[in-house]
Amino acid sequence: MDSTSFFRFLFLSLAVFALLLFTRTCLHLLAPADGKLDLLDCTSSYFWCTSKNRIQSMQPASSSVTRPKTSSSPVRDHSSDVPSHPLDPLTVREMTVARSMVLSQTPFSNAPSAVIFHSLALAEPDKSAVEAWSIGGPSPARRASVVARFRGEPFALSVDLDSGAVTALPVPPSGYPTMTVDDMTTSSVAPLSSSAFNRTIIARGVRLSDLACLPLSPGWYGAAEEGRRVVKVQCYTAEGTANFYMRPIEGLTVLVDIDTMEVVEISDKGRSIPIPKAEGTEYRYEAVAAAGRGKDAVAALGLKPISLEQPAGPSFEVDGGGHLVRWAGWEFHLKADSRAGVVVSRARIRDPESGEWRGVMSRGYVSELFVPYMDPTEAWYFKTYMDAGEYGFGLQAMPLVPLNDCPRNAHYMDGVFAAADGRPFVRENMVCLFESYAGDIAWRHSESPITGMDIREARPKVTLVARMAASVANYDYIIDWEFQTDGLIRVKVGLSGILMARGTEYSHLNQIPQNEESYGTMLAENLVGVIHDHFVTFYLDMDIDGANNSFVKVDMTRQSTKEGESPRKSYLKATRRVAKTEKDAQIKLNLYRPAEFHVINPSKTTKVGNPVGYKVVAAATAASLLDLDDPPQRRGAFTNNQIWVTPFNKSEEWAGGLFVYQSQGDDTLATWSERDRPIENKDIVVWYTMGFHHIPCQEDFPIMPTVSASFDLKPVNFFERNPILLAPPNFEKDLPVCMAAAEE
Repeated sequence: MDSTSFFRFLFLSLAVFALLLFTRTCLHLLAPADGKLDLLDCTSSYFWCTSKNRIQSMQPASSSVTRPKTSSSPVRDHSSDVPSHPLDPLTVREMTVARSMVLSQTPFSNAPSAVIFHSLALAEPDKSAVEAWSIGGPSPARRASVVARFRGEPFALSVDLDSGAVTALPVPPSGYPTMTVDDMTTSSVAPLSSSAFNRTIIARGVRLSDLACLPLSPGWYGAAEEGRRVVKVQCYTAEGTANFYMRPIEGLTVLVDIDTMEVVEISDKGRSIPIPKAEGTEYRYEAVAAAGRGKDAVAALGLKPISLEQPAGPSFEVDGGGHLVRWAGWEFHLKADSRAGVVVSRARIRDPESGEWRGVMSRGYVSELFVPYMDPTEAWYFKTYMDAGEYGFGLQAMPLVPLNDCPRNAHYMDGVFAAADGRPFVRENMVCLFESYAGDIAWRHSESPITGMDIREARPKVTLVARMAASVANYDYIIDWEFQTDGLIRVKVGLSGILMARGTEYSHLNQIPQNEESYGTMLAENLVGVIHDHFVTFYLDMDIDGANNSFVKVDMTRQSTKEGESPRKSYLKATRRVAKTEKDAQIKLNLYRPAEFHVINPSKTTKVGNPVGYKVVAAATAASLLDLDDPPQRRGAFTNNQIWVTPFNKSEEWAGGLFVYQSQGDDTLATWSERDRPIENKDIVVWYTMGFHHIPCQEDFPIMPTVSASFDLKPVNFFERNPILLAPPNFEKDLPVCMAAAEE
């Protein structure tokens, strides 16, 4: 090592040591003795915070109805928030009070700085209490749900914010809570404290200043990995590009103890594999437009700006504390969540015939995301991520980009979450709400001239979309909850971002030996996009006109006609079967055995006698092909079926279990459902898993176009007739004529 490299190494090692020392000693600040609000000061306390995470000091809006908060709106003052609905998330004040209550309890009071908060959120009141509540009336008791660790031991706690009582709850038999942002950040730089690691990086021709490292959850592969929280760190070089994911330092994996930040083990098996080139990997608009034919290529597309204008403003309202949404006969509660991303609650619709509010869904959200990669080699076998339970789907949400992530006139909501020391921070513009019109048709009919009736009727399809996007390292997920005027709820998942790719010694397919497995597709020289799956499991607590519902499988089968009965030989017959227990409702979708899946209220019927209900219209139906005894599939056993139905249980919220990190698969939806509990005419929860197989292709390089799919919650005999007959058509007089500013 020359003198320049030695001094660079010495300087960086000292800097890393100082950073780790600062992180371990300064991030967990004590609660104030005077009980005042303890707001997180990102500028002095958290190196990973940005100005958008800070609690701002501004006057709150005085209006009880919040109109769309656009990107130009002032940052909202969350320090003075008060809950206006029983389901509103914990306020900054409530989070601070809950934190103080926890830290004052034994054993935490003995060493408050040793308490690590993995989550601090509202413990939602019972459904009956929410149903009984009315606007302006007394709210049910507010409680906080806390998951924390103290000196290596996990705790699940319930905190009564009125009485101050702190109650311990059961914890799962295996696994650890979701990583904190501190865990992710500090473990990513921990390898730099190892001289062996630094020597390896320099030997590969990479400057330490160009390193970009990621904390990768290790999964669980046997007893040898138990007894300590660990993370596997892999690195890339950002030299020459912001898209460092396309420049992996292949075969180098560092095992780090998350609690001590000790480098436990270094596996370095890829020294002969070159680092892929930076050329052609940039995706930022300014860089792409400035490079090569960039400007000419952009101009050649001929795309002109497009925008949806609403001259009378949006049709939706957001009431009170900014979480109760009303639009076109719909009403629902919407909030950000650190684990689920976004939660839709108490969705109900006004019946056009009776005018009464009718329940559809009590609660819906992403419960887990399972992403196994199909490469069994040493540097890849463990990449079988549970993005919600291991990383926190909401924690990975970034501020949405106005005019691009969300259109003009969108309303934005922030998320207020707890940092590792329990103090609140803000994820600004995490959720957006907007009306969407893409030129689609809600319904139409034109009468044929042979009838002599001059009828041409059509209605534009305008919907309301609640959107969030999470950037879980390389992958970006877009989750849309779309409400329609016909009573349908469409749940859409978009997959975008950047592939996770591996380095290879080959630069062309013709160099790969015929019997050698590449585990993916060659994207560029020395770069392979690895085959992988995405499974997104949704929790759907359907309450159709009340809590007690039944699940009905409607089988469609070919029925043969009797001889001489008809010129036809066969027809399609629908046979309804009510699921009695959980195992009756475990559904593996089959193209050649079609069925519909209804959730009905057997005690309420339409005028002609049909039970009212909604049905799950399946989509994105890829199923896991992994061996059921493969350790990743044991942990992800909730993907063994596309549909499950369980009786409502407040402790069964997360398909992968409460503690997913390094869990063994002993606390999952699959294990709960083995009890085969009764579900007929009960308060039930439907779990639906969307599945995607992804074989990468060159069009996914250097960044992936969004791939989307959606499933529907569609009314089936819920209304007496089509509920959108009253929806008006567009009229020329109501719409502006916009002229391009550059045109004469």
